[in-house]
Amino acid sequence: MITDDPYLWLEDVEGEAALAWVAERNAETEAALAVGAGFSTLKKRLLEVLDAPDRIPYVARHGQFLYNFWRDGEHPRGVWRRTTLEQYRTDAPRWDVLLDIDALAAAEDTKWVWAGARVRRPDCGRALVRLSRDGGDAVVVREFDLDTRAFVEGGFQVPEAKTRIGWADADTVFIGTDFGPGSLTESGYPRTVRAWRRGTPLEAADLVFEGETRDVAAGGWHDSTPGFERDFVFRSIDFHHSETYLLTPESSLVKIEVPDDASAYAHREHLIVTLKSDWLGHGAGSLLAFGFDSFLAGDRTPEVLFTPDARTALAGHSWTRHHLILETMRDVSTRIEVLTPTPGAGWAREPLADVPALSAVTVVDTDPDVSDEFFLDVSGFLQPSTLYHGSIGGDTEILKQAPARFDSAGLSVEQFFASSTDGTRVPYFVIGPDHGPTGPGPALLYGYGGFEVSLTPYYGALTGRAWLERGGTYVIANIRGGGEYGPSWHRAALGADRTRAFEDFAAVAADLVARGVTTPAMLGATGGSNGGLLMGAMVTGYPELFGAIVAQVPLLDMLRFHELLAGASWIAEYGDPDDHDDREHLRGMSPYHRLAAGRTYPPLLLTTSTRDDRVHPGHARKAAARLLELGHRVLLHENTGGGHAGAVDNEQSAHNNALMHTFLWQHLSPPAPPALG
Repeated sequence: MITDDPYLWLEDVEGEAALAWVAERNAETEAALAVGAGFSTLKKRLLEVLDAPDRIPYVARHGQFLYNFWRDGEHPRGVWRRTTLEQYRTDAPRWDVLLDIDALAAAEDTKWVWAGARVRRPDCGRALVRLSRDGGDAVVVREFDLDTRAFVEGGFQVPEAKTRIGWADADTVFIGTDFGPGSLTESGYPRTVRAWRRGTPLEAADLVFEGETRDVAAGGWHDSTPGFERDFVFRSIDFHHSETYLLTPESSLVKIEVPDDASAYAHREHLIVTLKSDWLGHGAGSLLAFGFDSFLAGDRTPEVLFTPDARTALAGHSWTRHHLILETMRDVSTRIEVLTPTPGAGWAREPLADVPALSAVTVVDTDPDVSDEFFLDVSGFLQPSTLYHGSIGGDTEILKQAPARFDSAGLSVEQFFASSTDGTRVPYFVIGPDHGPTGPGPALLYGYGGFEVSLTPYYGALTGRAWLERGGTYVIANIRGGGEYGPSWHRAALGADRTRAFEDFAAVAADLVARGVTTPAMLGATGGSNGGLLMGAMVTGYPELFGAIVAQVPLLDMLRFHELLAGASWIAEYGDPDDHDDREHLRGMSPYHRLAAGRTYPPLLLTTSTRDDRVHPGHARKAAARLLELGHRVLLHENTGGGHAGAVDNEQSAHNNALMHTFLWQHLSPPAPPALG
């Protein structure tokens, strides 16, 4: 166990010595993995998927236009563009390009990366464009005129920071950004909300709300729904608790009195509350609707829109003009229905679409202020996406269908359940060939297990080409810490109980071997961010179960994570290293501190990004250095750009994926049969 950290110097993100060390590690990794025709061919095939012109261009409606951001070989950094529904229905829509990020990057000699835009409603004539420098979370903000297709001279502009900004009216924005000392939380996010009026200096923006220094963040937004215009502010106390206030026209604050672990928002005459703990006799995971005005007056009588059970959880919901589209999961497969509020008669229910077993459905977009239009995406592990468009109560049409990107002949999808250490049934999906007649083969196990993130079925074209087509089996583990079975599934692995997520993942690994799907020598594992912590736990706690492990943008030093970049915002998930009691369990599960000599670890590939300003690259760097010191097998690949996503364009993404799968095939390929004669 490490007592004094000899590798703190690797936390100097852009320090000369640290970057020189990173360059050496990158050269080693490239020499080991990125050589030969096999790597080049794989990377080319993956880039074909990412740049394919017949991908579905997913859209969001703003007024009369459908907006899309698109990257391909000709536009590696991408273009922001729009079209009409009539054009979108065609096989080759005419797109109106609003902003070319490659041209902007060249003109300004800055590695700009698109980070999204907030279009002003209801007129949809201006947008607040967010641009990231080389992929980091920090952004610059510039006002953009959608009619002239140009940035607004003298308009709203904000220098680089982790800014929160949104339209309050045509000439005012709510903004939280770096205003100097005291304006940010310990997590590095805005602590204050200010109203900034057009034509005034940013520093003169009026303070309307402020949170505490130890909060994660504060923010504000304007609800522009015609007839229901309201302003709100909030403070995120930690990652799982918050307070929301109605900001009255007189600038007074009215607290929305719901539990601080619930989420609540206003929609027209409704207040919609999603529970994370029991309240008013309703269980955690329930979805409730109140009358907004009556709730503020003290009425606590809700309409119950969803009640979970042991196998079913809320996956999401979206509004149209007159209806609520409800997405639920039953054993991690999605279902979808429409709820319609009827004055005096509650909420009517009916199915919206049939979803195949072991598949997923996602509401891509609606236009709740105007119509009952919806865009719906349906896909599965072996089923490429189909994009539907319709109006509730009207016809539904298939707008786009993605072609198959890999050969799925002979592949199947099954769901199994493993028994964890404490007897909990843990679901997992297996995508691959039937290994019964041929015996075990290479398998790759993926997991996350944190922050109530659910891993649902999806069509993974890159995994299909790099892994499934070559005879591998792909497995997704729905371990505790996620949201697959609602808030209780998440809470079961919080803080000192995080090890339950590790035990669940290890149980799935062991179950795969017991079922004859694979062997420990042919079983790989991968995960990123919080999933990178999971991978570190597998290396140090269950090395005998795996033949190789890949940890992407990982969290590995659990005693210093709160001092690095956005790490303080995750204390509610893991615990506080500055608290004596928490520090003990954090030390016990910290992969960086558990690395030791004299143990046999599976070979490990660590990937990160110099520009990741969320999970500090020092986590991966220090773990690689420690492993090398102890004589273990480890490779490190650090992109100079890419942010927390690890890549800023399709070429980088293809390269990263080719490195990962080349590494896995090197170590997990089945042994060659003995020579004859």
